[in-house]
Amino acid sequence: MTKPTDEISIVVRFAGDSGDGIQLLGGQFAESTALAGSDFSTFPDFPAEIRAPVGTTFGVSAFQINLGARRIATAGDAPDVLIAFNPAALKVNLPIMPKGATIIVNTDEFNDRNFAKANIERDPRTTGELNDFRVIEIPIKTQTLEATKPSGLSKRDAEQCKNFWGLGAVLWMFGRDRAPVEAWINKKFAAKPEIRAGNLMALAAGNAYAETAELSAELPQYRVGAAPMKEGEYRSITGAEALALGIAAAGELADKPILFAGYPITPASALLHYLSRLGELGVATFQAEDEIAAACAAIGASFGGRIGVTSSSGPGIALKTEAIGLAIATELPLLIVNSQRGGPSTGLPTKTEQSDLYQAVYGRNADAPVPVVAASGPDDCFDVAIEATRVALRHMTPVFLLTDGYIQNAAGPWLIPDMDKYEKIESNAPPALAQSDAPADVKRAIWKRNPETLGRPWVHPGMNGLAYRVGGIEKDMTTGDISYDAANHQKMTDLRFAKVASVAKFIPSQHVEQGSEKGPLAVVGWGSTMGPIWRAVEAARNEGLDVAQIHIRWLNPFPSNLPELLRGYDRILVPEMNMGQLATLIRDRIEIPVESLTKVSGQPFKIGEILESIRAHAGVAKAAE
Repeated sequence: MTKPTDEISIVVRFAGDSGDGIQLLGGQFAESTALAGSDFSTFPDFPAEIRAPVGTTFGVSAFQINLGARRIATAGDAPDVLIAFNPAALKVNLPIMPKGATIIVNTDEFNDRNFAKANIERDPRTTGELNDFRVIEIPIKTQTLEATKPSGLSKRDAEQCKNFWGLGAVLWMFGRDRAPVEAWINKKFAAKPEIRAGNLMALAAGNAYAETAELSAELPQYRVGAAPMKEGEYRSITGAEALALGIAAAGELADKPILFAGYPITPASALLHYLSRLGELGVATFQAEDEIAAACAAIGASFGGRIGVTSSSGPGIALKTEAIGLAIATELPLLIVNSQRGGPSTGLPTKTEQSDLYQAVYGRNADAPVPVVAASGPDDCFDVAIEATRVALRHMTPVFLLTDGYIQNAAGPWLIPDMDKYEKIESNAPPALAQSDAPADVKRAIWKRNPETLGRPWVHPGMNGLAYRVGGIEKDMTTGDISYDAANHQKMTDLRFAKVASVAKFIPSQHVEQGSEKGPLAVVGWGSTMGPIWRAVEAARNEGLDVAQIHIRWLNPFPSNLPELLRGYDRILVPEMNMGQLATLIRDRIEIPVESLTKVSGQPFKIGEILESIRAHAGVAKAAE
């Protein structure tokens, strides 16, 4: 057996039919990686169909993980190791495999029937297509059935254990401990002893096979050490789970209960699932009959003194639009989470995109601005949820929090924060009135806004002497009464814009992630492009290119120093997973030329794609000097 190879980082991709348990396999491998102290980033990549036809290319589910003994910023451009459970998985993923990569194939599924399902004319093992790769053939199904015989499972149920057989083999390849996975299996299948036994047997058998098998090409071993990370306690977390914990934490910091009202939609549904488990933290969840009802229920919660939260993806946000306008008109706090996906219409439900920025900033009837903030990765979601809630309560306004399918489903290590270091979230206290105050004075007090934040007092039913009426029809600026006065409507419109602009006084100044605050080229991003941009800029700087990275969290309003900062660079390159929406905002609001690098394939940017563009633009900048 060969000596384990030391690796700074390595990319592994599991792929198979959507019924093969690929996401479970990948998730458990990610957990084992976290326990080993390596840094990592994952990319679950699965089809939109609930159950696509078995063996077809459009039914392939994949899970990619980049693990390393250094900072890991992305799930990796291309896999170093592919475990393909069927021919369709091999066909779909072969184009992204670099020469020399290791491919492990489940030979039990390589037959004429499965070739036909995947539209493969000839066995790729005989055509020369795999000559540039290190191919290891293992009859995974056969090995699984043999290993699970003592469990008493039927043949069909025993076959379902093959993902744990594969996981056992991979754990050996990377020197990972089986014990945590065994503990998870024991807990997960405690009520199903035969299934529990079968999965444990498969896991152990895969591990033993990898260690002892005599293969024509030995199964490789990789040694990936612990990454240098800030001291503290870490856990693996997905973006959806971090958002849920952040929303619950915001309620604790504000000393207010949360009501989350949503409607199932991919990839936003996971947030509802996680929040539904946090009732002991003061979080109530409500699955409404549709998107409009969900948004209105959340607004009703805010009217009643709770923190109202709603969530969806682009199609559902479109349905919530009028209700969001109601929250703007009534000046009530509302947190709106948009987990973006490919579109338009139903589009690409399980694929990622950043194409709802226009929708968040502009997508309502009339002039109805709201603050917009974006998370940059799974580990950032916790803090962004708190920050967005703080702004909603301070300025009494709806706030959009943008995430996307990649962030929502991806996982990475998260440093568990010390909550004592977070400032309490203050809300605008109700006015103190005497019983002798006239009704007109009460009205004016309810609508007297803070001169710095323009947030009004948070008055809700049950507050003695503070009953008031509000709705979607334009109201008088000082009394809240219905008003059709032209001058008043102008003042109210100005107020709504000024309220959003005032957020810039409270949010942090924009900083530079890498590089200098002035120079020939800055790469500017937002949201989930953070990782690939960071790695691409790092690589470019190592090549000697003078390039900086700026990543914008607040997209409306921009940080107050952003215009001056961006004007310090000769060229601005904006990579984004849309057709140039942030680039348009920058041109419109800062009035500087911007170069766009766009991608709408449903897949995240590769580091190499951004690095190639940086090199091209750096060359133009040098030529112009």
